[in-house]
Amino acid sequence: MNKSNTCLCLLLVVAIAAGCTVKEPFFKTDPELLTNIDRSFADADQQYQLMMKNLPPNQFPKTFYPLTGKFEACNSDWWVSGFYPGSLLYIYEQTKDTVLYKETERILKVLEKEKYNKTTHDLGFMMYCSFGMANAIRPKPEYKDILITSAKSLASRFNSKVGCIQSWDAKPGEFLVIIDNMMNLELLFWASRETGDSAYYKIAVTHANTTMKNHFRADYSSYHVIDYNPETGLVQKKRTDQGYADESAWARGQVWGLYGYTLMYRETKDRQYLEQANHIAGFLLKHPNLPADKIPFWDFNAPDIPHALRDASAGAVMASALLELCRYNKADQAQLYFKTAEKMIRTLSSAQYKAIIGTNGGFILKHGVGHMPKGSEVDVPLTYGDYYYLEALKRYKDYAN
Repeated sequence: MNKSNTCLCLLLVVAIAAGCTVKEPFFKTDPELLTNIDRSFADADQQYQLMMKNLPPNQFPKTFYPLTGKFEACNSDWWVSGFYPGSLLYIYEQTKDTVLYKETERILKVLEKEKYNKTTHDLGFMMYCSFGMANAIRPKPEYKDILITSAKSLASRFNSKVGCIQSWDAKPGEFLVIIDNMMNLELLFWASRETGDSAYYKIAVTHANTTMKNHFRADYSSYHVIDYNPETGLVQKKRTDQGYADESAWARGQVWGLYGYTLMYRETKDRQYLEQANHIAGFLLKHPNLPADKIPFWDFNAPDIPHALRDASAGAVMASALLELCRYNKADQAQLYFKTAEKMIRTLSSAQYKAIIGTNGGFILKHGVGHMPKGSEVDVPLTYGDYYYLEALKRYKDYAN
């Protein structure tokens, strides 16, 4: 082979290699926003030290009612119990405040017994957002054991005929699955890796596939609840309990789906999940009722838009999800997700949504909406809103490192 042919071959090899290389999109962080995020973590530290004083013994924060000054807490078996220790750990990672870490250790001991709880689908929220984070920061054999036991408890609710994990216990002949359940699959993927038992992985994938088939409408909006026949696996009814109407797009339900299918792609690298997440993101970002500041109304079809209440918790989940989803996409689409999340963080960190230190019962964010049809937790802080806000802040900071 002569010199010119050798050079030509080398050029072809380089060109082919370059064509096969997929580069992670470049995201430029805003130095001013990064400074604001550090300040937000410092403020969160002070807020959660206030919350520690408000918290009844052996209970977990739920919400705070500004008009009455009432602080509402719950027992460890309520679905939000894992967000308090998770938030403490997100703050501790940034501020290194050992007071918060000691509080985490205390409250985890209260939460531990829920590893045996087979009456709830929310063990991912409860145990992985708490013990999962604790194990990632300071691994301990007991944390691993607790998480594996929790995964076994969660897996016990799987019905192979339906192809889903049961969400809410119901009367005979009903098998209820809610879109929120996508968030609990992360615990199963972790357990599969740690134990080498593929059963956890298969349950998570089967649940996600069944949900993708039955929960979503043609425009990629989602129902809240699907009622299956537990014997045949057939869909009996589709409804939306926490939204405006059965056919409406309840905001937090939509972002549970966005986050859930983003993590499904991360864990499996199956492109059908990436496509699903992108379709959900498209529904959200192109929706005519998405406000300019990107913090959604509590339901995209609320009848009193533009005067309807916003849901800061849905905004926090959405921002965090987009900051992961942008990693898996290219060029303009990736930048759209990143810039949208950046704008949402700015909005949530403004005085409109972020509480003044010493107020709000110690919670960070204001203006969450829990269950509007029941009039429960309306226009108040929500513990999971804080958790996903802190996660979004951390994810944004990670792009600067």
